[in-house]
Amino acid sequence: QVQLEESGGGLVQPGGSLRLSCAASGHIYTNTIEHMGWYRQAPGKQRELVATISSDGITRYIDSVKGRFTVSRDALTAVHLQMNNLKSEDTAVYYCTIRTVAGVNPNVHDFWGQGTQVTVSS
Repeated sequence: QVQLEESGGGLVQPGGSLRLSCAASGHIYTNTIEHMGWYRQAPGKQRELVATISSDGITRYIDSVKGRFTVSRDALTAVHLQMNNLKSEDTAVYYCTIRTVAGVNPNVHDFWGQGTQVTVSS
């Protein structure tokens, strides 16, 4: 079993900052990890992939967070999301995710955390 646990969410004012962290535990083959990252889902909006960092350190972001958010890693199974200059539009539940890919005929698995609430409001 693989378990992902997020932390760092909370209530902040517009322009504030939060740092989300995620640690994975359990049975996982770290050499199969394609990327780690963060999804978010706000009420009334569809889920979107916010940021990812690949096993090679390549980062990707949705346009709305570029220049404000930074995804990073400090261990094989730990990922963080530094969120600066937060806006009300960033309010959502943020989910940590790990994608693993294994086999010559790729076998893809996505693992999800329970989510952490980020609320940006004055």
